[in-house]
Amino acid sequence: MTPFTPLTLPNGTLIPNRLAKAAMEENLADADHAPSDELIRLYGAWAEGEVGLMITGNVMIDRRAMTGPGGVVLESEQHRARFEQWSKAARARGAQVWMQINHPGRQMPAALGQTTIAPSAVAMDLGNFSKQFTPPKEMNEADIAEVKHRFVHAAVLAEKFGFNGVQIHAAHGYLFSQFLSPITNKRQDRWGGSIENRARILVDVVQEVRAAVGAEFAVAVKLNSADFQRGGFSPEDAKQVVAMLNPLGVDLIELSGGSYEAPAMHGQARDGRTLAREAYFLEFAKDIASVARMPIMVTGGIRRLPVAEQVLGSGIDMAGIGTALALNPDLPREWKAGQASAPVLRPITWKSKVLASLAYMAMVKHQLRRVSKGRRPNQNVTPAFAFVEQQVETVIKSWKYRRWMKHPSA
Repeated sequence: MTPFTPLTLPNGTLIPNRLAKAAMEENLADADHAPSDELIRLYGAWAEGEVGLMITGNVMIDRRAMTGPGGVVLESEQHRARFEQWSKAARARGAQVWMQINHPGRQMPAALGQTTIAPSAVAMDLGNFSKQFTPPKEMNEADIAEVKHRFVHAAVLAEKFGFNGVQIHAAHGYLFSQFLSPITNKRQDRWGGSIENRARILVDVVQEVRAAVGAEFAVAVKLNSADFQRGGFSPEDAKQVVAMLNPLGVDLIELSGGSYEAPAMHGQARDGRTLAREAYFLEFAKDIASVARMPIMVTGGIRRLPVAEQVLGSGIDMAGIGTALALNPDLPREWKAGQASAPVLRPITWKSKVLASLAYMAMVKHQLRRVSKGRRPNQNVTPAFAFVEQQVETVIKSWKYRRWMKHPSA
């Protein structure tokens, strides 16, 4: 098997190769928080690069609950034409495109001015940066029921709008990840305590989405292999969750790791140790995959063809690529043509792990913005420039978001 061997999913559909564009947070919505021309152009560029699967950046199921300003929101059919343009651009060269649907829970910036909800009233612990996030209120049964409904409704709309599937985000410290972790889920009811209870909301949503969409529409889950925090969600927990998902008609599980508090998805552990420089989560994934009956995808640090081949040769079904595809949207096509492309960002040597993580995300978003405007990426952008650029953009977009919430067009 090579990275260019097609993959047949459990639902019977075919992904043309084993290379996937993993989700990155683009923050490129238009003024109505629908897909913008820039976002559509960005996905067209990835389509031309011949990646087999594209998983979109966060699409928010609730306008009141955003991972950041400038995110796409899907609550109704109001902007159907824009979503259809988005899916059509992504599918132009035969790739599948799945919409990642998400709720941030407590990981919502305070600057957006919204009430934050979470499984339990556990505030973010980011040291001097903790005040960037509003302490959450504990969700009640009505909150949980509404969130579940919104996930299912978004999946149904995604199918209507031409997407080939959805990925339910249960990783990186967002809402479902918060339910799964004992650090953030202190509940004593049926939604907390045992791993079966902590996974209940995810299992319920997967079951309800699978029942609400067509048989050939993919239902995928993004799951942490671990959250890299002492007493948190562990690899053993992850194996148990995968076992619970086995009988539910899941077409693929993507394994990643970390959260805002422990940004392992950027190659850093909670204590600042650098993880393996490429394919950071592969060793965790191989163990977790031993119990999986659906295809497994690993994301985290893959930027060279030999590493993608190593991942696939270890029994993993798909290699998820993020930053490298932001730096070079043509990467799969170049690899197939025999080119040894290996894009890499400039190193970040800042001592603050929180600032370094923010700078990393800013450097990636700098590339996404350039490609969305029809320009080539700039691998040499400095962390400081990208960080300041992103901070300015975030302030502007946060102001626009608050204004939109007061006077929405919907």
